[in-house]
Amino acid sequence: MSDFKGNKQSLPSRVCMHCQRPMTWRKKWAKCWDEVKYCSERCRRSHR
Repeated sequence: MSDFKGNKQSLPSRVCMHCQRPMTWRKKWAKCWDEVKYCSERCRRSHR
């Protein structure tokens, strides 16, 4: 995500596999965005 210009509306987003809510790209997920499936730790744990 090196082309980020400060406009958060242009960030990529996807739907959480558990709660079906939209989640937006975070800097924390920069290296693993392709592997992110859940919006939170709670969703990840409750999916199992």
